[in-house]
Amino acid sequence: MSLTIQNLSKTYPNGVHALQGIHLNIPTGMFGLLGPNGAGKSSLMRTIATLQDPDTGSISFHGLDVLQDKTGLRRQLGYLPQEFDVYPKTSALDLLDYIAQLKGIADRKQRKDLVERLLTVTNLYAVRKKAVATYSGGMKQRFGIAQALIGDPRLIIVDEPTAGLDPEERVRFHNLLAEISSDVTVILSTHIVSDVSDLCQNFAIINKGLVLAQMTPKEALAALRGKIWEKRVPRDQKQDELPSHAVSMHLSMGDQVMRLYGHDWSAAGASPIEPTLEDFYFVTIKGLTL
Repeated sequence: MSLTIQNLSKTYPNGVHALQGIHLNIPTGMFGLLGPNGAGKSSLMRTIATLQDPDTGSISFHGLDVLQDKTGLRRQLGYLPQEFDVYPKTSALDLLDYIAQLKGIADRKQRKDLVERLLTVTNLYAVRKKAVATYSGGMKQRFGIAQALIGDPRLIIVDEPTAGLDPEERVRFHNLLAEISSDVTVILSTHIVSDVSDLCQNFAIINKGLVLAQMTPKEALAALRGKIWEKRVPRDQKQDELPSHAVSMHLSMGDQVMRLYGHDWSAAGASPIEPTLEDFYFVTIKGLTL
């Protein structure tokens, strides 16, 4: 495994137990970290990125002791936080050049070639001379991944990268992440299940600072096969309370559609249906058991 996390814990001064004995083995490729808001995802990402120290535990990246050699990890790290600020009047071209200098790329021609290549692959070359502060949300996210790619990092962390993006920007961002993850480790922290389903070969679910599951999407779907049922509730039949094994409820053509977890819900008028990764996520978060 390229990144190994053992017994990682973090409690903040206000008493919040953000991380509670986290154990994760993260291979090369795209790895999804799923969880609701406040689950501890950002705390874990900040700890891996050496922006905060844990109370206990260890992090190893390709044999490097991350907590003992933070500079060694930072030389290999590309990081896109959930929110980031930019200089208000600085163009993408100048800002990427500046960040490249900070990352130790001293040769001017090498920096120029690198910056132009990153602007091209992130589809920002046409607006390279515009101030990043004037970019749309999706354009800023693409600029964020461009700066994260400077220095050919071996570990890339992206925290909630598609939140707020329109569908076209989201697809473009997915394609970009997929292209860069073939020979590096990319950790995608998100609460959007479809991002993980579309992109990740492996994933984990975290909630209340605890890892609840770690596996491949195929393994997750196999675990639920034959156990997910769907029942349509007409709009004129009010559903006040969900059954204890209800996975989720959504609207479809004005009716309520309930998804249930269990061996057989045919007596309740439900029909078997193929599971989704979202079903596995809800089953895990809600702690549903047969």
